[in-house]
Parts: sequence; C-alpha cells; structure tokens
Amino acid sequence: MRKILLLVVAGAFALAGCGSGSGTAAPGATAPSPMLPVAGPTAAPKTECTAADIKVAGKFGAKPTVTIPDTCAPPTKLIIKDLSAGSGKKAAEGATVQTNYLLVTWSDKQVLDNSFDRGQPFPIENLGHAQVIDGWNQGMIGIKEGGRRLLIVPPDLGYGQGGNGIQPNETLVFVVDAVKVT
Repeated sequence: MRKILLLVVAGAFALAGCGSGSGTAAPGATAPSPMLPVAGPTAAPKTECTAADIKVAGKFGAKPTVTIPDTCAPPTKLIIKDLSAGSGKKAAEGATVQTNYLLVTWSDKQVLDNSFDRGQPFPIENLGHAQVIDGWNQGMIGIKEGGRRLLIVPPDLGYGQGGNGIQPNETLVFVVDAVKVT
C-alpha cells in the first residue's frame, strides 16, 4: 500500500511539472492523460487458520486424510489439538512414544511422508529432547496412548530454511497417533 501511495504522489508531482505553465503543450509533445492510474482494491490479509479450519478424516490406527483450506493463512505458532483423547499412559518429558504419522506440507497441500504406509511405527525417544523437530518435542507432550493429535508446526519449530525434502519456511501439518507410550 505504501508503494502505491508513493507512486501516486510521484505521478502527481510529475504531472504538475508538465507543460510550460501557459496551459499549452510544447510543440510535438502530447498532453498527459488527465486520469491518474487508480490502484485496484488490495486483498485484505488472510487471518491465520485455527485447528478447527483443518479437516482430518479417519480414526486412530487408519491413515488419515487432511484438508487444508485456502481461505486462511498458516499459523505462526504451534497448534496442538487432540482429535481423539486416548485412554492409556500419558506421554511426559523423557518418555518414549511409538507413533504413526502423516505429514502434509501447507504450501502445496500434499502428503510428503507417512508411516502408515510403511506399517512401522516411528519412535520418539526422550520426548522433549528427542532427535525430532521442536514442534514434535513440544507438541507430543501430554498425548495419551491410543490418542490421535493434530500438530500444525510453523517453520521456526519445523525445518526453518528447509531440508529433508521440505521447502524453506514451510508450515507442516501432522496427524500423529500415539501407538505406545513407555
């Protein structure tokens, strides 16, 4: 918006300086258009999505499907939502959690990885200090065995500048099942 305003002001000064001051144009010159370009309406910034905006289908143990809307922006803070509570042991800092997960990247809304297809749970050892992204170390604490959780991980708690097949500054959407907590 500021750039548009500066262009309009600069254009007005340029038009004011045209001509000889007598109201007639110099020989061979064309008169400037009396119409200044008008900037079109700018789209209002999208509000950040909430957990309620992300649609997840499927029950614990089954590969989920995730739908990310185009109507809101990716969240800038970690979002944690239990999709099913679970009834087993609660994962505390230092625990080991066997998980099944599905990862969808926000920018292209595609499944990038999932352990459901591999049929082999992924272990998080020493939760809170595990060799996983910070979004998981923070987001998996408190999940109960048998629970399914939605994690929306902003870039600063994910892969930041990218790596491991992730684009720079990518927001990550995980659906994680806590298969076993020890």
